[in-house]
Amino acid sequence: MNFKTLSNAATRKLARQILVTQKHSPKLLFGTGVAGIVTTVVLATRATLKLEDVLKKAEDDNEQIKHADAVAKAGTVEYTEEDQKKDKLLIRTKAAIDVAKLYGPAIVVGVVSIGCLTGSHVILSRRNVGLTAAYTALDKGFNEYRARVINELGLDKDTEFRFGSIEREIAVDTDEGVSVKTVKGADPAAFGNNSSGLSIYARIFDEVNSTNWQRQPHFNQMFLQAQQNYACNLLTAKGHLFLNEVYDMLGMERTSEGQLVGWVKNGPKSDGFVDFGIFREGGSYDEKRFVNGDERSVVLDFNVDGVIYDLI
Repeated sequence: MNFKTLSNAATRKLARQILVTQKHSPKLLFGTGVAGIVTTVVLATRATLKLEDVLKKAEDDNEQIKHADAVAKAGTVEYTEEDQKKDKLLIRTKAAIDVAKLYGPAIVVGVVSIGCLTGSHVILSRRNVGLTAAYTALDKGFNEYRARVINELGLDKDTEFRFGSIEREIAVDTDEGVSVKTVKGADPAAFGNNSSGLSIYARIFDEVNSTNWQRQPHFNQMFLQAQQNYACNLLTAKGHLFLNEVYDMLGMERTSEGQLVGWVKNGPKSDGFVDFGIFREGGSYDEKRFVNGDERSVVLDFNVDGVIYDLI
């Protein structure tokens, strides 16, 4: 291994360490800032304990000036009013310097600590702006892609492509009796923990993902309709609504994206209402079966407006 190879390896390692430090810089700056604030309090406390001595020294010096003035008035020595002013100014200046020396370290550490906390906030704010912009672009592209699929192939195909599909056998009443029919529908396994990566909003309302799910299909239908109406009323009353708040209404677990995205009343991208994607016209086969009371579970896809903080 020659010198150039060793140099390149060392450069890469150093660059990687710098990158790792930059990645964790908000945490490092915040931790340093907090530690600095604590240190500032300790230093300031210690300085305060010594402040009495400084003030006592200044007070003693002022007493000496008074004594010298009394002696001068008695005619023993010459001590003019101008001399008094100069001495008093000297005492105040010295006292101010001594106080600055006492509190100087605490002030310096405090300023540096505030700078670290501010730096941490600035870095995180810039990263959040970048993430929001990236999310907005991704969301726009995905919605445009879905619209093209729906226009070309229909809503059922869109659901199948997004969530996958499985074939199921269902019983159908006919004039000749009950017959078995094979149908395709969304795969519930793709939504078990909302980890399929196919949708960051859609969730399946079933016994696994919701504590409010019941075995009676019509109960689930009425419950979802009532919660959708309540969400619309809450949006009107508050002016905004987070997706996690809707998840709470439905007895579902919160998500990271749910604390950022949601609805804004009269926002630039607002539909003006909350829609669970069940009772729309032209719904998928599974949605129609749920609405008709033939299915107990259904996929919910929410018409969120986007990142709330970016819409206000």
